[in-house]
Amino acid sequence: MKKEMKSPIKNAQDRIPEVYKTQEGRLMSLYEVTTCSCYHIDMPGFSMVGVEPLDHPLYDHRPYKLNDDDYQRVCQIPKRKGANFRDLTGVRSEMTTMWNGTLMWRGYIFTFRKAVGEFCTTFVPDYAMTFVDGRSSKPFGRLWWDEIVPTVVTRAEPHNQAILHPHQDRVLTIRENARLQGFPDYYKLMGPIKERYTQVGNAVAVPVARALGYSLAMSCKGTASEGPVFRLPKGFPNIEAVAVEENQ
Repeated sequence: MKKEMKSPIKNAQDRIPEVYKTQEGRLMSLYEVTTCSCYHIDMPGFSMVGVEPLDHPLYDHRPYKLNDDDYQRVCQIPKRKGANFRDLTGVRSEMTTMWNGTLMWRGYIFTFRKAVGEFCTTFVPDYAMTFVDGRSSKPFGRLWWDEIVPTVVTRAEPHNQAILHPHQDRVLTIRENARLQGFPDYYKLMGPIKERYTQVGNAVAVPVARALGYSLAMSCKGTASEGPVFRLPKGFPNIEAVAVEENQ
């Protein structure tokens, strides 16, 4: 049987319901009843031991609450791949090459911008225009389903990172970030919402930690292979068996 393969962004969305602005402070949600993907099947300890995923709540599925002006900006970012602050009303950009004896850089020159907004004096903020000399597409950037997230950040503001949900006007939730880091859904974080984002962003990704732990143990035992690549044993570690023993 062939398993359905999806990108990490798509995996982080499986069985997760939409989050609306009025629900940003909610501590827990319920799973969507959808087909289980390879993410849930392959990930050790995805659910609580002996409990179906639909039988327990989904913790930390809540995003960082944007301020009013940022929320207005996010609502204006098109819901398509590659969308970012350059798509805001009033921004026109063109590719250019600066030449002064030598090739300096190739980037964007912004010719004008529109100062509008109910809560903000400048709809397109200066920091977005000047970040990395205007060459970056990260400010207020939307992620897309087929993209790989290069890093899970500790700060949830969209000012200099592409962390907007593909189809919703918000940043990724704590749970979505945790899934991208490989944390099982039963793993419950503590502290204020900003600290939870920081905990996930600073953590070593669970699959990486698993591989590092195994390789270090093999090295200490003197059984590590001389090659640069090794394969983890199937089912390592058996989290469910350990959890059952602890419960007993």
